[in-house]
Amino acid sequence: MPSSIPPLPDLIRYTSWDQVPDGLLTKTQLSEQGRKPGPGAAPVGQVLYHGNSYAPLYETAAAVPKRRVSPAQRAALDRARALQYRCRRCGFLGEELLGKGRYCDPCRYAMTLWEQHDQAQALARELVADPAAVLLVVNVEPDTLPAAQGVAVVAVRDRQVLYAAPAGEHGTPERGAVLDHLDALLADRRVVEEPDFMGPYSRYPQALLRLPRSGPVASGRDPLHPWAAHHSQANASVTRIWAGWFGWTDRHSSTTACAPWEWSGDIPMPWSRSLDVAADGRAMAALLHRIADGTEPVWERAAWTVDGHGVPA
Repeated sequence: MPSSIPPLPDLIRYTSWDQVPDGLLTKTQLSEQGRKPGPGAAPVGQVLYHGNSYAPLYETAAAVPKRRVSPAQRAALDRARALQYRCRRCGFLGEELLGKGRYCDPCRYAMTLWEQHDQAQALARELVADPAAVLLVVNVEPDTLPAAQGVAVVAVRDRQVLYAAPAGEHGTPERGAVLDHLDALLADRRVVEEPDFMGPYSRYPQALLRLPRSGPVASGRDPLHPWAAHHSQANASVTRIWAGWFGWTDRHSSTTACAPWEWSGDIPMPWSRSLDVAADGRAMAALLHRIADGTEPVWERAAWTVDGHGVPA
């Protein structure tokens, strides 16, 4: 709504309602009488109101009755108005307007999580079909056994191990050789990493670049080692893909699927996490294949499976 309505050119201006002669009314005043300006009727004057706006005035003699709404039209309008309170997906009849889309909150919640589930499968299929997509798995925790400090690159499509080697200690020629090999091997490849918001830090690729016990490296692309950047937004990790597919949430009102914080027998980890990073990489690649095929289980309480209405309409 504009803050002011400027006057129309070449029309008489009345600066108060007392100055308006009989026989001139605004559209609103005519509507209150059940009338409207006649066909092709043009305003013959204008009156100032609210101190900064002008309302056009029309001759009452040229006004015509407004068209009445027929009973059939009134019934159709009533039905359309009633639909604004009924969920188009489950039929729930609420007391307030449902707004755009006409979905109740439970259905909107279930549909949002379903969309994440569907997008996760689409991304998994994209990765499985991409010959350049690889999984990068690392373990460089200083306190683990030397044999456990390793790095592996596994092709997503055929689950073949392209590279596996001990990571070496930070700052040593062995670690430098690993970084050089990864720079050459991962150039122009789509790199998928294991962790996202679930630790430990030793599983993050950028851990290869940090000093022991120095904590996680800040997010951002390293100009010398771009594959070591945190890719959770630009290129989803295995954790995020599986979380979207699995459909677990930490509270009923949440519409963001995430990985459970506490792993238990009820929600087992769907890939291995062991001292053998190559085996873990192959397990993650197999998980992506199951998601792409639609055979990977979902959470038994996933919203779209328990609301009783299936997938979105």
